[in-house]
Amino acid sequence: MDNRAGEMQVFVRVVETGSFSEAARQLLASPSTISKLVLRIEQRLGVRLFERSTRRLALTDEGRLYYERSQALLAELDDIEQALARGAHHARGTVRVNASVGFGTWGIEPLLPAFWEAHPDILVDLSLSDDLVDLYLERTDIAFRIGALGDSTLRARRIGVARRRMVAAPAYLERHGVPAGIEDLDRHNCLGFNFRRASPVWPLRQGGRIVDRMVRGNLLANNGETVRRLAIAGAGIARLADFHIDRDIAAGRLVEVLAESGHDCEEVHALYPGGRHLPQRVRAFLDFMVPRLQAFMRNP
Repeated sequence: MDNRAGEMQVFVRVVETGSFSEAARQLLASPSTISKLVLRIEQRLGVRLFERSTRRLALTDEGRLYYERSQALLAELDDIEQALARGAHHARGTVRVNASVGFGTWGIEPLLPAFWEAHPDILVDLSLSDDLVDLYLERTDIAFRIGALGDSTLRARRIGVARRRMVAAPAYLERHGVPAGIEDLDRHNCLGFNFRRASPVWPLRQGGRIVDRMVRGNLLANNGETVRRLAIAGAGIARLADFHIDRDIAAGRLVEVLAESGHDCEEVHALYPGGRHLPQRVRAFLDFMVPRLQAFMRNP
């Protein structure tokens, strides 16, 4: 009997645990059994799926493709069984979602109660981080990302455009003065980020063109919500997306500075693994969230 689905499950477990021995422990099998099974897959396909060393396992390009497709197929099988068990039009199961802290806090979280009213049997596993995650290795169904899209097998739905603005608390500006031009940022405390894709430069408009302005400050944080709160506390000037700070500006907690020099934009997308069939629980989440998040961004 063909048991390729079972082989895929074992292979996926090896990738996600990073070793034959740990996969074997979780699957209540011996490491040699797991190793032989993976070797059997490689022999059948005629390719190497792992680069093996004494320290770690690393996926080859073929191994990553097999992993991605295996995850999609196994998710589809799970979705079929759930649909048959509960009715073809009843979405259920777990949807693993990743978003930046600010977008998740102010965009996604307020929508969840209404989502659960419509889909009470869907568990939302929500992780908030301003760093990028690998959807396949982190077993993420949907990631909401701000910024340019790279080449990928992932599919995308556009949410809108995030405009970044420079803001500070009134108390900070009273103590340190309001910057009149971007060169004045040299004497201000600019609050920054420490995640991998962060840069110590802010792209700003000057003389009709965009220039990368080096900034300095006494804070590097791993999420925008921390930067926002410290800006409100008067710690310095922050550069944050409009969806993150609109309420604070309206309430007077923050004041925009150098408005003519800011407003650089980045697109926001919902990303999810490609495939012929999208799991019903993932489709339900996307179909509910995307139009409401587009309205939240006010620029669909």
